[in-house]
Amino acid sequence: MPEISKKNQRLTIRVGRGSLSFSCVAENETDVIYEPYVVKSGVSMAANLREAFKTADLLLNPSPRVRVVIDTDVLMVPVEIFDEKNIETMYSHAYPKKEQDVVYYNVLPDLNAVAVFAMNKDLRLVIDDHFQDVQIVTAISPVWRHLHQRSFTGNRHKLYGYFHEKRLDIFSFQQNRFKFCNSFEASRGHDSLYFLLYVWKQLQLQPEYDELHIVGDIPEQEWLMEELKNFLQKAYVINPSADFNRHPVTEIKGMPYDLQTLYIKGR
Repeated sequence: MPEISKKNQRLTIRVGRGSLSFSCVAENETDVIYEPYVVKSGVSMAANLREAFKTADLLLNPSPRVRVVIDTDVLMVPVEIFDEKNIETMYSHAYPKKEQDVVYYNVLPDLNAVAVFAMNKDLRLVIDDHFQDVQIVTAISPVWRHLHQRSFTGNRHKLYGYFHEKRLDIFSFQQNRFKFCNSFEASRGHDSLYFLLYVWKQLQLQPEYDELHIVGDIPEQEWLMEELKNFLQKAYVINPSADFNRHPVTEIKGMPYDLQTLYIKGR
């Protein structure tokens, strides 16, 4: 394993819906050290993180600076109507907000949007107990920004699907804005096929001309691609290694595509 950087760099904690991992740039400033943590079911994520500080190598003597990457429900708000004073009300209208949640937001200036999301208060307290400088970002925001840039290649309209934590985020862009953005429960290939084709039809994309690109932890991938190609001529799976020119980060087993994108392309 590469040596951990001794510089005052920022540790990354990725908090998934049922997963937890820690990562940082290695001493050589090229490699990334990735340490997944086995989450105990039936125990809160805050309690899991508290226990991780006793055993995880990257948490035994961490930097005081941390970036928390959280995979959670996100409300997209156009930047022109965003009002910081109303984010809790807006978020609770879209998602049932629990009393123990705190609402945050990330501005996405290149997409003229603001991502509003929530984090459990107890989880935030555990983080604040161990770190002085805390950044909180949504897990999917690096994926949005990277694929937004990819959408400018060629002159075909593109629809994207990102699979993670048994969910499917489907999105499309028009210039510097989202044309469509929504998230679905999709642990099975049949459900994924339905959602992808439903959105494709809703956006009135052309099956012989426009493109569908999917990436991530794709359920029943071989079956899904065969079915998609029965309806669409240009359906593709994004290979992270090819997408990022064989960057070493793409070879790290088990690292989610959003975390790979964060390290390679930044926020």
